[in-house]
Amino acid sequence: MPVLFFILWIIFNGKITPEIIVFGVVVTAAVTLFACRILGYPIHNDIKLFRNLPLFILYILNLIREIIIAAFSVMRMIYDARDPEPVIIEFHSGFYSRMKNVLLANSITLTPGTITVFQEGDHFVIHCLLPEYAEGIEDSSFIRLLRKLK
Repeated sequence: MPVLFFILWIIFNGKITPEIIVFGVVVTAAVTLFACRILGYPIHNDIKLFRNLPLFILYILNLIREIIIAAFSVMRMIYDARDPEPVIIEFHSGFYSRMKNVLLANSITLTPGTITVFQEGDHFVIHCLLPEYAEGIEDSSFIRLLRKLK
């Protein structure tokens, strides 16, 4: 949060000078302190985020890679005039974290050819256009990277 406050400060000022940077650090610290003390914002979330930042970046890059691969696969299916053979699968992710389950559900839906039909807790129901898309989804690269997040 403090980093976002500081970036917002720089954007609003429109230029970078030593005075703006020093005053921005002071204002950012004051706003962060206000958010923590008065609004009850837990600063430990920011610390956890910075620890996991490299994994989040890796996760986003992996998501982009999977979207591109799946998009070409779906395009190939359409180009070859292959009829879809829809499959619905169910599995449990094993994650107790709500954030991880929601992130996984959205990642599956963003990947062409798969849609998260239902997700409650760690229980997922996924619709896949082809049976090949369902293979190994319980141990996909998304799940492996989410397991590494703390």
